[in-house]
Amino acid sequence: MRESRSSTMEFATRAIHAGQEPDPTTGAIMTPIYQTSTYAQSGMGEHKGYEYARTGNPTRTALEDCIAALENGRYGLAFASGLAAESAVLSLLSAGDHIVSCDDLYGGTYRIFDRIMSRYNVETSYVSANQVADYEKAIRPNTKLIWLETPTNPLLSLVDIRAVAEIAHRHHIFLVVDNTFSSPYFQRPLDLGADIVLHSTTKYINGHSDVVGGALVMNDQELYESIKFHQNAAGAVPGPFDVWLTLRGIKTLAVRMRQHEENARAVARFLTEHSRVEKVYYPGLSSHPDHELAKRQMSGFGGMVSFQFKGQLSDVEQVVRRFRVFTFAESLGGVESLVCHPASMTHGSIPKEIREARGLTDTLLRLSVGIEDISDLLRDLEQALA
Repeated sequence: MRESRSSTMEFATRAIHAGQEPDPTTGAIMTPIYQTSTYAQSGMGEHKGYEYARTGNPTRTALEDCIAALENGRYGLAFASGLAAESAVLSLLSAGDHIVSCDDLYGGTYRIFDRIMSRYNVETSYVSANQVADYEKAIRPNTKLIWLETPTNPLLSLVDIRAVAEIAHRHHIFLVVDNTFSSPYFQRPLDLGADIVLHSTTKYINGHSDVVGGALVMNDQELYESIKFHQNAAGAVPGPFDVWLTLRGIKTLAVRMRQHEENARAVARFLTEHSRVEKVYYPGLSSHPDHELAKRQMSGFGGMVSFQFKGQLSDVEQVVRRFRVFTFAESLGGVESLVCHPASMTHGSIPKEIREARGLTDTLLRLSVGIEDISDLLRDLEQALA
């Protein structure tokens, strides 16, 4: 990461300025879209830092530097999707290696572990997210990676990052934390001992539901060079326009996250008092089993709320059709509110018996609470659940 004037700035200021110096040629405040596939070289081995756009692009460099700064990391890498970023991390492994992962996690991650990495004889063991001792019990001589989501998707359990980091490093194992749900505004895993932080930048980082992307941040140079090699060799890199859109979205990350959380708190309180709601999952509620950990580990509780309502699968169809402000769709983290049915959408790749054993039932709905006026969101929930 390049040192810049942003290194001493507060978060909201870094989100606007980190990695984004005015263009030296024109003075443009906004980072230009370098829409090019290659770069002129004055001679053999003589260039201005860029040779071919898969390997590097100045717009992408600005995004990588900005995300690294927001996570208090030294190195950032941008990818074409969150799953491309995950694949780059998994490129660190070899046949016969072993992963320990929290059991409540994004269905696409489970799919990579279960249907792709298993083909290369890389096995994954799953443990309850908030049971710290279980991570150490699951470690084998060939374990190379511990994989965490916190808060988890979709049940919003928390993992004690610092405690698991101590376990991982005692056994010389890398710790990867998917920080997508929190964003670096509310949580910075590198500060708590993680080796790699993962983001689906599609979500809160971009925040406008118009780009697919991913990112990794780390402090270790050797780790960075290994993953950067894969980034170039495998080529799953974002285009410059997608990168530019993501940079634009980051500029409002701080103000968006504050509103997401304010609205999510109100939604969670509303749902806890609703007669049709059986259980609410939100770490900002004092009734949440990981509430105290959330207060220690995060600077806010985020914009995701999940809940189970009384009924059966046929009731889900009726409820989701009645929403007018919330949109029934996959994804999360945009300015608009979304409602998702994990069992049939984001986590449909997980076999039903495994989903249900982990507590992900057919009547669970996941809300990505947007930044609309809260009165409209509450009225929409009321009429949909009526």
